[in-house]
Amino acid sequence: MPAENVAFVGSIPENYDRYLGPMLFEPYAKDLAERVNVPDGGSLLEVACGTGIVTRRLRDRLSPSVRIVATDLNEAMINYARQKFRADENIEWKPADALDLPFGDESFDAVVCQFGLMFFPDKQRGVSEAYRVLKPDGQFIVSVWDAIERVDLAKATETVIKQFFPENPPDFYDIPFSFHEEDRLRLVLTTAGFREITIEAVPFPCVSASARDAAHGLIHGNPVISAINERDPAKAPEIEAALAEKIAAQFGAAPVNAHMQAIVCTGVR
Repeated sequence: MPAENVAFVGSIPENYDRYLGPMLFEPYAKDLAERVNVPDGGSLLEVACGTGIVTRRLRDRLSPSVRIVATDLNEAMINYARQKFRADENIEWKPADALDLPFGDESFDAVVCQFGLMFFPDKQRGVSEAYRVLKPDGQFIVSVWDAIERVDLAKATETVIKQFFPENPPDFYDIPFSFHEEDRLRLVLTTAGFREITIEAVPFPCVSASARDAAHGLIHGNPVISAINERDPAKAPEIEAALAEKIAAQFGAAPVNAHMQAIVCTGVR
């Protein structure tokens, strides 16, 4: 994983949750939660929980007796997520490195990870850790973004940012769309030991209330804003305005109606 600007800190968690959450992540959170099967009294581990968008869907769908442990490498994201849940909702929040999970072998009935695997510097180790902490016959569900060309607003954002920094563009948008090929995904799951592997392309409409909201989230809701500010802080408002204009022209000003596609993988220990 490139070292430059991958920390979700400062105002990023709030912008991520408010603007990108409904637009990019909620449809896939609902889809993922519907795929999960955990028995009453069982346990589930969420890796890379972010601001708790998937966690919310899981808690609402699964039995209250199911123990949910939500982890993320970024404590700022966990702290933001924690505020959205009551103390009695049976969620355990824990900062954790997905490559070195602080749990014993065969601890969970299911492990889920939405849009986190792409950020792992060692993807094989991360998937193998998920396998290690699963009970026999436990379920693993992981989603990644498809190629950036299949995620309209991300492609538009990348294009606009590169116009402002043609010589040294921020590379954040390279990362989330860097690990979508079926053969690579199948290999890491197979190598870890998973069986009954499925890999499915899942498209959804990508909808935002306005082009301005979408542009604000796409610039300020992830670490690309840190990279922009390092190069030239004065450029951020210009980039956001140019992106809003591009989104409005291509996908509508209010609302925005675009397209996105992710890859959802499942496996059984």
